[in-house]
Amino acid sequence: MDVLYHTIITTVMLLASPFFLIRAIISGTFRREMIERLGGWRSFHPPDDPVWIHAASVGEVKLALTLIDQLKHTLPERPVLLSTFTPTGLAVARKANVCPSFMMPPDSPLFLNPLMERLQPAALVLIEAELWPGLLRTCHKQGIPMVLLNGRMSEGSMIRYQKLNPLFSWIAEGVHFFAMRTEADARRVKKLGLADCRIGVTGNMKYDAVMPPHTNGDRPSPGLIVFGSTRPGDEDAALKAIERLKPDYPEIRYVIAPRHMDRIDEVETMIQSRGLECVRHSRMKEQRNFSPFIILVDQLGVLNDYYSMGRAAFVGGGFKPEYGGQNILEPALCGIPVLFGPHMQNFEEEAKLLEESGGGLVLKTQTDLYPMLKFLLDNPEECEQLGRQAAAAVIAERGAVERNVEIIRESLKFAPSNL
Repeated sequence: MDVLYHTIITTVMLLASPFFLIRAIISGTFRREMIERLGGWRSFHPPDDPVWIHAASVGEVKLALTLIDQLKHTLPERPVLLSTFTPTGLAVARKANVCPSFMMPPDSPLFLNPLMERLQPAALVLIEAELWPGLLRTCHKQGIPMVLLNGRMSEGSMIRYQKLNPLFSWIAEGVHFFAMRTEADARRVKKLGLADCRIGVTGNMKYDAVMPPHTNGDRPSPGLIVFGSTRPGDEDAALKAIERLKPDYPEIRYVIAPRHMDRIDEVETMIQSRGLECVRHSRMKEQRNFSPFIILVDQLGVLNDYYSMGRAAFVGGGFKPEYGGQNILEPALCGIPVLFGPHMQNFEEEAKLLEESGGGLVLKTQTDLYPMLKFLLDNPEECEQLGRQAAAAVIAERGAVERNVEIIRESLKFAPSNL
């Protein structure tokens, strides 16, 4: 199976290489990404016997950073490395600057073998669902202990893996322990044939990763309504709601933060085409005494600051099944009601928690956005109470990071340097 997989990957890479070469010549952004992916891990001197944590993108990197912070307190003598699959994830990791970070190279022995020879990790920690066959098989052959933390397994993923169960068993063979987020995730993994001793439920690190805002608890005046992590289609619904709210609440200001930064120009054009005043976040310092009607967030890492100043938040990605929702915990911990669509399969647990608390408000359709926001603005005391309930629900779920650090500590007993 190993030979077959590596042959397929290598063949695909060779066939695709002309396309990659042409794209690298045309696009400077893609060229820089490929340079980083293929050799970024050579740019630093790796520490001895590090714990290597791999996270896919921005959300998983944020979890990894929370885990690393706890690791440094619990195992201060153990160095850490952090890899990510996306450029945006790498940007967040390097901005935090808590440990050496790099982009994961292609899942082929052509790149993995020299990478492993250079890093020589004591253990590999995978965040959520990062089951790369080449990486896992390489670590397994070298006797490097591996654990999956904050593991998730949707019903759809389980069904797909069941159809290819020998493939899943082959990929997962070397993973010592699967620390899943919920009992439902654990049951699904168990149905794939894993032994009970390799499965546990440690909770969701997302509750630990979101940090309370550094504010005095007062909301600024005029108030803000925040539309965070919006996907295509969400902005149109938001702008329609804004236009209808404007006559009754002319003092309210709005924030729109697209999920992907490459859509900023598109969203800005959409706002301006309606005749609405809009300023990008990056240009706010140029206009210190100016309070724009709509702020368009065009930088990573600032959305939570706006949530902390908001009266309510709508989080995008929930109106279309193909998006599956976005992170709703950050605004909840900021103590404001959180509105979201019905298709939250990627954040099913979080949506259920907030809905049951009363602080999460599910919108069946996009047309429900305006009446729900108007209700919250018309009833400020109830709005504040719902926000408090949302924050309390998130705080009550914390503790997964400490439990997962203990799993890493146990896995290090099987590190090659200890055998």
